[in-house]
This record gives sequence, structure tokens and C-alpha cells, in this order.
Amino acid sequence: MRLWPATCVLSLFSGDADAACAAAVLGAALGIRVADIEVTWIEDRAWEREWLNDFHAMRFGKRLWICPSHEPVTAPEAVTVQLDPGLAFGTGTHPTTALCLEWLDSSIRGGEHVIDYGCGSGILAIAAVKLGAQQAHCVDIDSQALLATEQNARTNGVESRITVHPDADTLPQVELLLANILSAPLCELARCFGAHVHAGGRIVLAGLLAHQAGDVTEAYSPWFDMSSFGDREGWVALAGTRRLPVPRS
Repeated sequence: MRLWPATCVLSLFSGDADAACAAAVLGAALGIRVADIEVTWIEDRAWEREWLNDFHAMRFGKRLWICPSHEPVTAPEAVTVQLDPGLAFGTGTHPTTALCLEWLDSSIRGGEHVIDYGCGSGILAIAAVKLGAQQAHCVDIDSQALLATEQNARTNGVESRITVHPDADTLPQVELLLANILSAPLCELARCFGAHVHAGGRIVLAGLLAHQAGDVTEAYSPWFDMSSFGDREGWVALAGTRRLPVPRS
């Protein structure tokens, strides 16, 4: 699904690679001119430390902070999630993640059972339980995400309240479901999500561009009353409430 008119692809090769050969192979594979491929030599450095220069503690809403290990937040009212960038998506820097974190800060009531569908780093699930949710159930199609979620849960001392599911078929019914993925899978999962949320429960959907909000809202309309709660840099997020069953006459 093409979302943008132009895409920039960056490929990193070891220093002893043949640059001309790599460019020729890439050009043939991508169907583009070799002249359109820019080659840049990058000086070696301590890459595992590079992210420290750009990743700092961030606040979402009134209480919630996402903190790297090198920059803790000690404010007495702060609810902190310690998270260092890794291979799984989710550090709070992307607009869709930020919107979800702000919603959690203002909307967690306490005691909820939560599903984080497409959990990535586990950031939303961990934030939810830190804010008062009782239990979070996490699932992702990427095995690396499941490992990252387990590790981040241990780092934050909430591993007993985070359950990782390798298969979505084992997910329970819950009071709150979070899904920060993409519009196409969100639409496909509407019926499934409707079955996983209790009547009167809530759903938060993110990862969609502004022009996709209508399609996602329509897909969920048989089960949820949906509305937009935020937009940032062209991305929007939706929240909805599961309708109560219609009483039989």
C-alpha cells in the first residue's frame, strides 16, 4: 500500500563492501538508475552510544514520563516508564505513540484489563499498568517485539502484570484494547476487536493518517461509537466505546 509519493531507502553496508557493485545490484533490484543512488562513506563510531545524544526523557500528559536509562525523572508526581531504544517499535517519539500515551495518562481509571495489540516495545501496555491498569495482555506478529516487551516489563518491575501472547487466539476479553498499527489491518480486525472488548469497554486505535480515519470509523461502527481524540503531524487517533447489547423485546 503506497502511502507517500516518494520513498527514501537507506541501506548500510560494511566498510569493505564494493560500493559500485552494491549500487549496481540495488539499481537493478529496484528498477532505478544507478546515478540516482547516492553513496556516502560513514566514519565508524560507538554506534550503541549514538542514541544517547538524541533520546531524552519525555512527558506525556500531566503525569506520564518515558525515560531512557541515562536520564531518570525523579519528580514526586511522575509516573515513569524506563525505556531505551531497541529493535521493536515504540519509544514515544512517533506521533501515533505519543497520542496513545497522552490518552492513557488522562483516561486510565484503574483496575482495567488491557490488550496491547501490536505491542512493539510494550510501551503502551507498560504505561497502562504503571498508571493503574491491573493487567495487560500483549501480542505482536514480530517475535522480537515479544522479547522486547518481556525485557522492558522486567526493567520496569511490572512483569507479573504483563502477559505476552505469541498467538492472538489466546487473548481474553478486556475493558480496554489499544492498537497502534496501520489502517488496513485495523479495518480487517474490527470484528475481532469487537469480540475482545466487553460491552461498555473502550478501544483506542492509532497508526492511521487523517484521510484514513473515515474508513476505520466506518469499519468499527457496527460495534463501537468512535470519535477522533487527537491529531499530530498528519496522523490521527480514534477512541471508541463498545455498545451495550440491544435488549430483546
